[in-house]
Amino acid sequence: MASEKKQRTYGGIAVEDRRDHRRTLLIDAGLAVFSAEGFGKTSVSSICSHAKLARAHFYQEFADREELLVAVYERVQTQGRAAVVEALAGLDGADMETVARAAFTAYIGYVGEDRRRAAISFVAVVGVSEAMEKRRLADRKVWRDLIQAQMTRSLGPDYQPRGGWAVATTGVVGALSAMMEQWTQSKRFGRPEDFCDVLVQFVLALV
Repeated sequence: MASEKKQRTYGGIAVEDRRDHRRTLLIDAGLAVFSAEGFGKTSVSSICSHAKLARAHFYQEFADREELLVAVYERVQTQGRAAVVEALAGLDGADMETVARAAFTAYIGYVGEDRRRAAISFVAVVGVSEAMEKRRLADRKVWRDLIQAQMTRSLGPDYQPRGGWAVATTGVVGALSAMMEQWTQSKRFGRPEDFCDVLVQFVLALV
C-alpha cells in the first residue's frame, strides 16, 4: 500500500492533481498567447514560457498547438453557454424581449469581461484548419439550436420566423459574431453592453 501511495503522489501532491494543474496552466497560457498573437504566430515554446512549464509537460497534455487551441475555445464556449443557461433559468412564460435581453446580457457580459475570450471565440479560431472550421461551425449550430429553443419557448411551438429557422438563427449568431470580432480589433467600436440593445431589436424584428 505504501508503494502504491508513493507512485500516486509526488511531493505530497497526487500525480493526477499535478497533471490537472499543469493542464489548467497551459489552457490559461493558451488563452493569453493565442488571443494576443494569433494561432499562426504562437509557438509551443511561447506557450510553455507563459505557463512556466517545460515543453515535455505540454506534450503530456496536448498533441500540438491546435489541440490546445481547441481546449481553450471549448472552455470559453462552455462557460459562455453556462452563463446563458443560468440567466434563462426561471424565465418560463417571459416575453421574447425579456428572454433575449437576459441571454445577450449574460453572454456578452461573460465574453466582454475579458477581451481575450472574444479574441479566441471570434478571431483566433478562424481559418486554422479544416477540422477547426468544422468544430467552429458545429458550435455555431449549438448556439442556433439554443436560440430556436428559447424563441419557441417564448412564442410557442407553432411559431416560425421570417425566412425560416436556419436563416433567422444564423442571422442572429452572425450579427453577434461580427460585433464581437470588430470589438476585439478596435476599442473605439463600442461597448459590449451596448450591443445587447441592437441584438434584442434584431430578434424582435423576427417576431
